[in-house]
Amino acid sequence: MADTYIGAIDQGTTGTRFMVFDHEGQVVANAYEQHEQIYPQPGWVEHDPIEIWENTQEVVTRGLRDGGLDATQLEALGITNQRETTVVWDAETGKPVHNAIVWQDRRTTDRVEQLEAEDKVEWIREKTGLEADAYFAATKTEWILDNAEPLKLQSSRGESVRDRAEAGELRMGTIDTWLIYNLTGEHITDVTNASRTMLYDIEGLSWDPELLEEFGVPESMLPEVRPSSDEATYGSTDPDGFLGAEVPVAGALGDQQAALFGQTCFDAGDAKNTYGTGSFYLMNTGDEAVASEHGLLTTIGFQLSGEPVQYALEGSIFITGAAIEWLEDVDLINNAAQTAELARSVESTDGVYMVPAFTGLGAPHWDGRARGTIVGMTRGTRKEHIVRATLESIAYQTRDIAEAMEADSGVETTSLRVDGGAVKNNFLCQLQSDIIQTEIVRPEVDETTALGSAYAAGLAVGYWDSVDELRDNWQVDREFSPEMSGEEADRMYGRWDDAVERSLDWAREE
Repeated sequence: MADTYIGAIDQGTTGTRFMVFDHEGQVVANAYEQHEQIYPQPGWVEHDPIEIWENTQEVVTRGLRDGGLDATQLEALGITNQRETTVVWDAETGKPVHNAIVWQDRRTTDRVEQLEAEDKVEWIREKTGLEADAYFAATKTEWILDNAEPLKLQSSRGESVRDRAEAGELRMGTIDTWLIYNLTGEHITDVTNASRTMLYDIEGLSWDPELLEEFGVPESMLPEVRPSSDEATYGSTDPDGFLGAEVPVAGALGDQQAALFGQTCFDAGDAKNTYGTGSFYLMNTGDEAVASEHGLLTTIGFQLSGEPVQYALEGSIFITGAAIEWLEDVDLINNAAQTAELARSVESTDGVYMVPAFTGLGAPHWDGRARGTIVGMTRGTRKEHIVRATLESIAYQTRDIAEAMEADSGVETTSLRVDGGAVKNNFLCQLQSDIIQTEIVRPEVDETTALGSAYAAGLAVGYWDSVDELRDNWQVDREFSPEMSGEEADRMYGRWDDAVERSLDWAREE
């Protein structure tokens, strides 16, 4: 009998990856495809959901082919996704009514400021664990219902999108839901993605009627919420479809929770930081939803079939890896690998600080009107200083979160597990260890978002027996310990707050 595996679809902000894992958690197939970033106006970011689905089919097909595998060798599929990015589609045709509005998008900032003016921020936080912010799916869904062009369908001529939603003819979901729908025909999400909509009661574990009313989202639009690893499965692929096999879709996790799972942070106090387009620092808090007093989010970490929900504290940094991409966009570097070489070529930034608030600031500042800022430049400033300041900004933003995390949880972080594209940069890993004065641990398999969703799906179908088996798979690639003194780290970090202050509240409308 041929060997069997678990497949993982990792649908991220800039592209879609398909990976296949064996029992040891090792990669046996891998394919990737980028998709277009659409910027209709400053601060607006969209994706084409049809392009994402077409790319998903392409990478799954190519990954299997290049790996010499057949779809019948897949025991299950797991999904992980860019969270909060929101799609609304027609229930009958499956066609989106508008481009997906991406998590980075700031078009609903005015609506959030209205919520603040109406003193609804704490009310929302108590139910959802989230800050009221344009980041989450609630205001994105509301905007689509109020602003998308009416569907040009014979049955609905003259009807607004909102009318059609209220008539039960539309569906919404984050990207996991969109992919599950296209793979299986079922309208399902998992608890982690539901917890990022700003519509879900994370302790009652249900869609909240008062929040649905606040944002004008009919309950008929919403997906069924299931565990992240679901023995009942979410459905199976069509044997007559693109895959040519009936494969159960059995696990789903928002990308950051998937990385927590892939890093085997199964116990309270375990923490990881993922460096992708943004950076997301999560700490498992067990079965207690710890309320934050320092600008962090309380969110659902994961749920296994028949077990209680595990919660997490999260610090969401909107721009880290995307700041490296910006350096490339403006021709300061040729590729991401060049950043370490340029940063090492100078001993310091010469007092230059870069705040990459291109889409506002997330935790712990939560300012949707902050914008990217470079301060401290002189005639002697060179691109090497700006590149180094950009890498330092990633480390400083992470320290902001680490300090808030310790204050909220009462747990001192002695070791931080890291993953994501940027951690291939040894200079950045060492800098991160120095700035937060903590050991940094990089695993052998750094695509931990895909691995986490594969683990969730594999546990559901019995490919792996227990989380202990997954712990045994986790292997360290390299550890980084602080080489800088605490005093020097404090000195460098000391002016970071001054630089952040200058970026705040910049994007005021004329």
